Amino acid sequence: MLEINNISTFYGNIQALHDVSLKINEGEIITLIGANGAGKTTTLLSVSGIVQPKSGEILFKGEPIHRMKPDKIVQMGICQVPEGRHIFPYLTVSENLDMGAFLRKDREGIKKDLEQIYDLFPRLAERRHQQGGTLSGGEQQMLAISRALMARPRLLLLDEPSLGLAPLIVQQIFEIIKKIKEESGTTIFLVEQNANLALKVADRGYVMETGRVTMEDKASSLLSNEDVKKAYLGI
Repeated sequence: MLEINNISTFYGNIQALHDVSLKINEGEIITLIGANGAGKTTTLLSVSGIVQPKSGEILFKGEPIHRMKPDKIVQMGICQVPEGRHIFPYLTVSENLDMGAFLRKDREGIKKDLEQIYDLFPRLAERRHQQGGTLSGGEQQMLAISRALMARPRLLLLDEPSLGLAPLIVQQIFEIIKKIKEESGTTIFLVEQNANLALKVADRGYVMETGRVTMEDKASSLLSNEDVKKAYLGI
Protein backbone atom coordinates (compact mmCIF):
# COMPACT_ATOMS: atom_id res chain seq x y z
CA MET A 1 0.00 0.00 0.00
CA LEU A 2 2.75 2.46 0.96
CA GLU A 3 6.37 2.48 -0.21
CA ILE A 4 8.95 4.91 1.11
CA ASN A 5 12.05 4.69 -1.05
CA ASN A 6 15.31 6.32 0.09
CA ILE A 7 13.83 9.60 1.29
CA SER A 8 16.02 12.30 2.82
CA THR A 9 14.21 15.14 4.58
CA PHE A 10 15.67 18.40 5.85
CA TYR A 11 14.66 21.26 8.15
CA GLY A 12 16.69 24.08 6.65
CA ASN A 13 20.28 22.82 6.64
CA ILE A 14 19.62 20.12 9.23
CA GLN A 15 19.08 16.65 7.80
CA ALA A 16 16.40 14.76 9.73
CA LEU A 17 16.07 11.64 7.58
CA HIS A 18 18.86 9.79 5.76
CA ASP A 19 17.78 7.52 2.88
CA VAL A 20 14.84 6.06 4.78
CA SER A 21 13.03 3.13 3.14
CA LEU A 22 10.11 1.08 4.41
CA LYS A 23 6.92 -0.48 3.09
CA ILE A 24 3.46 -1.15 4.46
CA ASN A 25 1.13 -3.80 3.09
CA GLU A 26 -2.64 -3.40 3.08
CA GLY A 27 -4.29 -4.51 6.32
CA GLU A 28 -1.11 -4.42 8.42
CA ILE A 29 -0.23 -2.54 11.57
CA ILE A 30 3.34 -1.36 11.13
CA THR A 31 5.19 0.34 13.95
CA LEU A 32 8.23 2.61 13.80
CA ILE A 33 10.03 2.72 17.13
CA GLY A 34 13.02 4.74 18.29
CA ALA A 35 14.24 7.27 20.81
CA ASN A 36 12.94 10.83 21.02
CA GLY A 37 14.40 12.84 18.12
CA ALA A 38 15.18 9.77 15.98
CA GLY A 39 13.10 11.06 13.05
CA LYS A 40 9.88 9.11 13.57
CA THR A 41 7.53 12.09 13.41
CA THR A 42 9.40 13.53 10.42
CA THR A 43 8.75 10.24 8.61
CA LEU A 44 5.00 10.63 9.17
CA LEU A 45 5.08 14.32 8.20
CA SER A 46 6.85 13.35 4.99
CA VAL A 47 4.11 10.84 4.17
CA SER A 48 1.29 13.29 4.90
CA GLY A 49 2.88 16.08 2.85
CA ILE A 50 3.52 18.52 5.70
CA VAL A 51 7.25 18.39 4.96
CA GLN A 52 8.52 17.30 1.56
CA PRO A 53 11.57 15.05 1.13
CA LYS A 54 14.52 16.58 -0.68
CA SER A 55 15.22 13.27 -2.41
CA GLY A 56 13.66 9.83 -2.76
CA GLU A 57 10.01 8.99 -3.36
CA ILE A 58 6.84 7.98 -1.52
CA LEU A 59 4.29 5.83 -3.35
CA PHE A 60 0.72 5.18 -2.22
CA LYS A 61 -0.99 2.42 -4.17
CA GLY A 62 1.78 2.84 -6.73
CA GLU A 63 1.16 6.57 -7.19
CA PRO A 64 3.83 9.12 -6.19
CA ILE A 65 2.60 11.43 -3.41
CA HIS A 66 5.84 13.04 -2.18
CA ARG A 67 5.16 16.27 -4.11
CA MET A 68 1.46 16.45 -3.29
CA LYS A 69 -0.15 18.92 -0.89
CA PRO A 70 -1.58 17.57 2.39
CA ASP A 71 -5.26 18.04 1.43
CA LYS A 72 -4.76 15.98 -1.76
CA ILE A 73 -3.07 13.26 0.28
CA VAL A 74 -6.07 13.18 2.65
CA GLN A 75 -8.38 12.87 -0.36
CA MET A 76 -6.37 9.83 -1.49
CA GLY A 77 -7.09 8.11 1.82
CA ILE A 78 -4.19 8.93 4.17
CA CYS A 79 -4.99 10.64 7.46
CA GLN A 80 -2.70 11.52 10.36
CA VAL A 81 -3.43 11.76 14.08
CA PRO A 82 -0.72 14.20 15.20
CA GLU A 83 1.43 14.01 18.30
CA GLY A 84 -0.22 16.05 21.04
CA ARG A 85 -3.72 15.41 19.60
CA HIS A 86 -4.39 18.99 18.34
CA ILE A 87 -8.15 18.78 18.53
CA PHE A 88 -10.23 21.97 18.13
CA PRO A 89 -10.65 22.95 21.82
CA TYR A 90 -13.55 25.38 21.40
CA LEU A 91 -15.59 23.08 19.15
CA THR A 92 -17.77 20.38 20.63
CA VAL A 93 -16.95 16.70 20.27
CA SER A 94 -19.62 16.46 17.56
CA GLU A 95 -18.20 19.47 15.69
CA ASN A 96 -14.66 18.05 15.87
CA LEU A 97 -15.95 14.86 14.26
CA ASP A 98 -17.74 16.88 11.58
CA MET A 99 -14.39 18.49 10.75
CA GLY A 100 -12.93 15.04 10.17
CA ALA A 101 -15.55 14.42 7.49
CA PHE A 102 -15.07 17.88 5.91
CA LEU A 103 -14.00 16.55 2.49
CA ARG A 104 -16.76 13.93 2.26
CA LYS A 105 -20.10 14.41 0.49
CA ASP A 106 -21.84 11.12 1.37
CA ARG A 107 -24.22 12.21 4.11
CA GLU A 108 -25.60 8.76 4.81
CA GLY A 109 -22.09 7.32 5.01
CA ILE A 110 -21.04 10.08 7.40
CA LYS A 111 -24.06 9.42 9.61
CA LYS A 112 -23.30 5.68 9.68
CA ASP A 113 -19.61 6.27 10.48
CA LEU A 114 -20.55 8.66 13.28
CA GLU A 115 -22.73 5.96 14.86
CA GLN A 116 -19.84 3.50 14.61
CA ILE A 117 -17.49 6.02 16.25
CA TYR A 118 -19.88 6.43 19.17
CA ASP A 119 -20.14 2.64 19.47
CA LEU A 120 -16.33 2.38 19.50
CA PHE A 121 -15.93 5.30 21.94
CA PRO A 122 -19.01 5.43 24.23
CA ARG A 123 -17.30 8.15 26.28
CA LEU A 124 -17.40 10.46 23.26
CA ALA A 125 -21.09 9.74 22.77
CA GLU A 126 -21.70 10.85 26.36
CA ARG A 127 -19.76 14.07 25.75
CA ARG A 128 -20.84 14.85 22.21
CA HIS A 129 -22.07 18.34 23.15
CA GLN A 130 -19.03 19.14 25.34
CA GLN A 131 -16.16 21.36 24.14
CA GLY A 132 -13.12 19.35 23.12
CA GLY A 133 -10.82 21.39 25.33
CA THR A 134 -12.70 20.32 28.47
CA LEU A 135 -12.05 16.60 27.87
CA SER A 136 -9.38 14.63 29.70
CA GLY A 137 -6.15 13.75 27.89
CA GLY A 138 -7.35 10.22 27.16
CA GLU A 139 -10.70 11.46 25.87
CA GLN A 140 -8.95 14.00 23.65
CA GLN A 141 -6.80 11.19 22.19
CA MET A 142 -9.95 9.19 21.50
CA LEU A 143 -11.42 12.26 19.79
CA ALA A 144 -8.30 12.85 17.70
CA ILE A 145 -8.36 9.23 16.47
CA SER A 146 -12.10 9.42 15.82
CA ARG A 147 -11.77 12.69 13.89
CA ALA A 148 -9.26 10.98 11.59
CA LEU A 149 -11.49 7.92 11.17
CA MET A 150 -14.34 10.20 10.06
CA ALA A 151 -12.29 10.89 6.93
CA ARG A 152 -12.62 7.12 6.24
CA PRO A 153 -8.88 6.65 5.69
CA ARG A 154 -7.36 3.65 3.96
CA LEU A 155 -4.10 4.36 5.81
CA LEU A 156 -4.15 5.80 9.33
CA LEU A 157 -0.97 7.46 10.64
CA LEU A 158 -0.76 7.53 14.45
CA ASP A 159 1.95 9.68 16.05
CA GLU A 160 2.70 8.85 19.71
CA PRO A 161 -0.90 8.03 20.77
CA SER A 162 0.26 7.09 24.30
CA LEU A 163 2.08 10.38 24.96
CA GLY A 164 1.20 11.93 28.32
CA LEU A 165 -1.52 9.43 29.19
CA ALA A 166 -1.98 7.32 32.33
CA PRO A 167 -0.99 3.64 31.95
CA LEU A 168 -4.59 2.40 32.15
CA ILE A 169 -5.69 4.80 29.40
CA VAL A 170 -2.67 3.83 27.27
CA GLN A 171 -3.77 0.20 27.46
CA GLN A 172 -7.27 1.18 26.33
CA ILE A 173 -5.91 3.20 23.40
CA PHE A 174 -3.82 0.25 22.15
CA GLU A 175 -6.80 -2.10 22.47
CA ILE A 176 -8.79 0.35 20.36
CA ILE A 177 -6.00 0.45 17.73
CA LYS A 178 -6.24 -3.35 17.40
CA LYS A 179 -10.03 -3.13 17.20
CA ILE A 180 -9.88 -0.53 14.41
CA LYS A 181 -7.78 -2.87 12.29
CA GLU A 182 -9.89 -5.94 13.06
CA GLU A 183 -13.29 -4.30 12.48
CA SER A 184 -12.58 -1.91 9.60
CA GLY A 185 -9.49 -3.41 7.97
CA THR A 186 -7.81 0.01 8.10
CA THR A 187 -4.05 -0.15 7.57
CA ILE A 188 -2.17 1.56 10.42
CA PHE A 189 1.28 3.13 10.55
CA LEU A 190 2.07 3.61 14.24
CA VAL A 191 4.92 5.77 15.53
CA GLU A 192 5.50 5.18 19.22
CA GLN A 193 8.10 5.49 21.99
CA ASN A 194 6.33 2.81 24.03
CA ALA A 195 8.05 0.06 22.04
CA ASN A 196 6.69 -2.77 24.16
CA LEU A 197 3.01 -2.02 23.55
CA ALA A 198 3.59 -0.95 19.95
CA LEU A 199 5.32 -4.19 19.02
CA LYS A 200 2.62 -6.24 20.74
CA VAL A 201 -0.13 -4.83 18.49
CA ALA A 202 1.94 -4.60 15.27
CA ASP A 203 2.52 -7.15 12.53
CA ARG A 204 5.96 -5.82 11.62
CA GLY A 205 8.26 -3.16 12.98
CA TYR A 206 11.10 -0.86 12.03
CA VAL A 207 13.70 0.64 14.35
CA MET A 208 14.95 4.17 13.67
CA GLU A 209 18.11 5.78 15.04
CA THR A 210 19.31 9.32 14.19
CA GLY A 211 17.23 9.52 11.03
CA ARG A 212 18.10 6.07 9.70
CA VAL A 213 16.22 2.77 9.69
CA THR A 214 18.61 0.37 11.42
CA MET A 215 16.47 -2.73 11.79
CA GLU A 216 13.28 -4.30 10.45
CA ASP A 217 11.55 -7.58 11.24
CA LYS A 218 8.34 -9.18 12.40
CA ALA A 219 7.12 -7.46 15.54
CA SER A 220 7.39 -10.67 17.54
CA SER A 221 11.01 -11.08 16.48
CA LEU A 222 11.88 -7.51 17.45
CA LEU A 223 10.27 -8.08 20.86
CA SER A 224 12.69 -10.93 21.50
CA ASN A 225 15.74 -9.22 19.94
CA GLU A 226 18.41 -8.62 22.60
CA ASP A 227 19.48 -5.24 21.19
CA VAL A 228 15.89 -4.01 21.07
CA LYS A 229 15.30 -5.28 24.62
CA LYS A 230 18.27 -3.35 25.96
CA ALA A 231 17.67 -0.14 24.02
CA TYR A 232 13.88 0.19 24.00
CA LEU A 233 12.23 -2.30 26.34
CA GLY A 234 14.28 -1.66 29.48
CA ILE A 235 15.19 -5.34 29.78
